[in-house]
Amino acid sequence: MEFKHKPVLLAETIESLNIKPDGIYVDGTLGGGGHAYEVCSRLSEKGRFIGIDQDEDALLAAGERLKGFEGNIKINRVKSNYCNIAQVLKDLGVEKADGILLDIGVSSYQLDTAGRGFSYKEAEAPLDMRMDKTGALSAADVVNEYSESELYRVIRDYGEDKFAKNIAKHIVQARKKKRIETTGELSDIIKSAIPAKIRMTGGHPAKKTFQAIRIEVNKELEVLENSIDTMIDLLNDGGRLSIITFHSLEDRIVKNKFKNSENPCICPKNFPVCVCGKKSKGKVITRKPIIPGGEEIKENKRAKSSKLRVFERVDNS
Repeated sequence: MEFKHKPVLLAETIESLNIKPDGIYVDGTLGGGGHAYEVCSRLSEKGRFIGIDQDEDALLAAGERLKGFEGNIKINRVKSNYCNIAQVLKDLGVEKADGILLDIGVSSYQLDTAGRGFSYKEAEAPLDMRMDKTGALSAADVVNEYSESELYRVIRDYGEDKFAKNIAKHIVQARKKKRIETTGELSDIIKSAIPAKIRMTGGHPAKKTFQAIRIEVNKELEVLENSIDTMIDLLNDGGRLSIITFHSLEDRIVKNKFKNSENPCICPKNFPVCVCGKKSKGKVITRKPIIPGGEEIKENKRAKSSKLRVFERVDNS
C-alpha cells in the first residue's frame, strides 16, 4: 500500500517554526514527509533537514517525497525513535537545531494497513501495533501476557475507558480458552464487555482500548515526557519546538513540560527572590493550543482532536 498521510495543522505548524532559510530543522516523526516537504521548500542551499522515524515504510515514503530537494539542501533520514534525538544529531555532527517538530501518534497509513494491526476495523489483522516493526513488545504480548490488573491500568490510564475493569476481565477470561491473535478477536471481546445500550451510542466500543494498547506497546507517553527537555536543550537561541498531539494525556504532558521550562523556579511563593538557581529555558508561544478550523476537520477527520503547542528557546546564560 502506498504511504498516504495527510499532515494536520500544516500551515500553522510551518508558521510556528519561524523557518530561517539557512537553518537546521528536525522532524522527529517524519511519517510520509508532509510537514518535511514544506520545511525543505523554505530552506536555502545552506539549510539542512533531518528526518527521524522508527517506521521503515515511513522513511522510504518520505525519501520519495523529498527526492526533488536532493542536491539543493542537505537531507538526512534516520531510522530511530525521537527519544534518541541527541545521539542522532551527535552522530551527524550537529550541535544545535533551529527548529524541531513532532507529530505524535499513529499515521493514516499505519491505521489503514491491515498487517500492522492498529485498527479495530480490520477483522483478520494480526495483533501487532508496533511502530517499529523490529520492536520486542507487540499488542498480542500485552493482551495475552499482562495480568488483569496491568490490563486494567493500561485501558483505564491510556484509554480513559470507564469500562476498563470489565474489559480487562473479559480479555483474561477469553485468553484462558485460546490465545487472542487478531484484531477482530480482541474487538469482539471488548464489545462483549460493554453494555448493549452503551454500544448503541458514541463511537466504536473498541476504539479506546485499541488506543490504550497502542500507547503501551510503543511507550508513547514515556518517550514524549522523557524527550521534551532534551529537545529544548538542543535548540539554538530563538529556535522553536512545535508539537502536535491527538490525545489529552499527550497534550497535558506537553503543556506542563513547556510551562516548567519557562518557569522552573521551585522557591516558595513568599520568597522575595529566587534562590533555587533554576533558570528559564525560554517562553511558551502558545498560551492556548492551536486547533484546526472547521474546514480542515471537514477535509480530514483525523485532525479533529489535534492540538499544536509551541516553545521558543531563549538563552539566559
